[in-house]
Amino acid sequence: MWQVRPAQPDDLDQILEIAGTQGARLSSTLPKQAEALANKIDHSLACFTNKAPDDRPPRFLFVLENTETGSIDGTAGIDACAGNGQPFYNYRRDALIHASHELGVSRRVEVLYPSHSLTDQTLLCSFSIKPELRGTEAFELLSRARILFIAEHREWFASRVVVEIQGVQTEDGAVPFWDSLGRHFFDMDFETADQYSGTLSKTFIAELMPPNPIYVTLLSVQAQEALGQPHTLTVPNFDLLQREGFQAGCYLDIFDAGPVLEARTDSLLTLVTSRRKALHGSHEETGETCLIAAGEGSSFRCMLTVVSESLDDQLKVPVKTWTALGKSAGDLVRVAPL
Repeated sequence: MWQVRPAQPDDLDQILEIAGTQGARLSSTLPKQAEALANKIDHSLACFTNKAPDDRPPRFLFVLENTETGSIDGTAGIDACAGNGQPFYNYRRDALIHASHELGVSRRVEVLYPSHSLTDQTLLCSFSIKPELRGTEAFELLSRARILFIAEHREWFASRVVVEIQGVQTEDGAVPFWDSLGRHFFDMDFETADQYSGTLSKTFIAELMPPNPIYVTLLSVQAQEALGQPHTLTVPNFDLLQREGFQAGCYLDIFDAGPVLEARTDSLLTLVTSRRKALHGSHEETGETCLIAAGEGSSFRCMLTVVSESLDDQLKVPVKTWTALGKSAGDLVRVAPL
C-alpha cells in the first residue's frame, strides 16, 4: 500500500537519493545537501505541530512511502507563504505598444517585468517521484494528498495557491531561457543558481537580476519559444494540476521561464469534492478507489483505498486501511474520489 505522511529524520538518506537521481529540476528545489535537507525536515516537523521556529512561515514536507517495503519513493511540499518571509520572484509577461504617428507604425512588443506579486500566496513545491511511478495512481496520491492536508488545516493557508512548473531544458542539460538571460548576470550555471535559490536567502536574485523590463525580442529564438512551456518530464504533473483547477497566468519562473500555475484555494477540485465521513471497517475489499486522509498535523496520513459508503454518512474501508490510518470506529476522515 502507498501512504503519504510527514517526512521524518529517518527518511533523510532515501530523500537524498531521490533528490540526487532526478534527471531535471521539478517544481521547486529539494536540497541535495544532507545538512540543508535535515534542517528542512526539522523545520517541517515543527510546523506540523503548529510551532514554526523563529516565527518563520510554515513549510511542510511529505513523503510517499510503500508501507509493505518501507521505501520512500517520492516527496511533495507546501510552503504556506511563497517566499517564506522574503520576496517570491517571478517574471510577469506583458506587452508594450511602440508607435510613431509620424511614420504610421505601431508594434506590440512582449516584455518581461520583474515581479514579486505572488509573495505570501500558498506554494505547492518540492514535488519529486521515482521515474517508474510517473503517471501512476501513486503519482496522483502524492500530489493530491497536499490538497487534502490543506482542506483539513484550511486556516493555515492563503486564499490562493501557486505552483512553479519546470521550464524547457534540452537533452544535454542546457536551459535556453537561462542561457539567453540569467547567466549573463549571475556568472554561474543554471544548476548552481537553482540550488542557491532553494537553500539561500532570495536577496541574491534581487541583487543580480536586472531590475528593468526585459524585451522578449532581444532573447534568443530558443528562449522565446521556451516562455511558459513545461519540461516534457513535468507534463503529467502539469496536466494533473490543470485538472485540479490550476491555470497558467502571466507569471513565469525567473530562472527557466516555466509556467507558474495559479488557483483559488477553495475552488481546487480535490478540496471541493472531498467529504468528511465516519470511519468503519469492512472485511471486503470491493468498492470505489478513493483518497482517504486522517489525522491532524504530524499524525496526518493519506492513502489510496477501496471504499463503500452507507446512507448515514458512514465510510467502510478494508481493515488494513483502518489499521494503517491509526483510527478507530466512528473517527472522522476525509475522502475524495480518485
